[in-house]
Amino acid sequence: MSDALLRADGLVKRFGAVTASDALSLEIRPGEIHALIGPNGAGKTTAIAQLSGEMHPDAGAVFFGGRDVTRLGADARARAGLARSFQVTSLFRGFTAEDNVAMAIQAHQGHSFRFWDNARRDASLREPARSVLERVGLAGRADILAANLAHGEQRQLELAMALATDPKLLLLDEPMAGLGHDESLRMVDLLAGLKGQLAILLVEHDMDVVFSLADRITVLVYGKVIASGVPEDIRADAAVRDAYLGGDA
Repeated sequence: MSDALLRADGLVKRFGAVTASDALSLEIRPGEIHALIGPNGAGKTTAIAQLSGEMHPDAGAVFFGGRDVTRLGADARARAGLARSFQVTSLFRGFTAEDNVAMAIQAHQGHSFRFWDNARRDASLREPARSVLERVGLAGRADILAANLAHGEQRQLELAMALATDPKLLLLDEPMAGLGHDESLRMVDLLAGLKGQLAILLVEHDMDVVFSLADRITVLVYGKVIASGVPEDIRADAAVRDAYLGGDA
């Protein structure tokens, strides 16, 4: 019996003549940071969409916490403890940072946003929202509109909204996208601090970030896994160097 928190078995996803996932299999263990890397067009975002429930595979299965969730949608998987962030920040820009996190908590609890005016005064939402903001280094920015936050702070806020749902597994799609050097360092520190607390599947192009954070790495090329293992083995793999990392890796 596998001790994986999430397991994908032989996922196949086709778009016409293009096979975006070609018998894709991987396992994510509790508490680890598992990086999914590959060149543009390798099928990484399609893979994450299938794991999160936003897209169903044409063949294969997804198991989460030992349960077959292949046909469950994204909402049901989120309630089971699987959270996702996107390449492009997805925030309520006209609300404060604290409002955004409180709404994420409210949504996870299954309440309707039409009662939001009352929820703004609900301590059961506000107090945990402030706690999560402190966790990601935004305690001093709680009352700032999301639209007025710096790009790096918006990425931190998006992470806070995912953490507010108390996930067992976090799917991060390009969390470093658009970040400057200092912002990237802050995000790396944040993610490193989460290691061991929850599992993370990290899709990222920045190889310095990947090799500094990942416990294990899976490499995709044209939708197919060509290697999976600890960073040292991936760095030394000739097929990975030729296909993606380059001869000097």
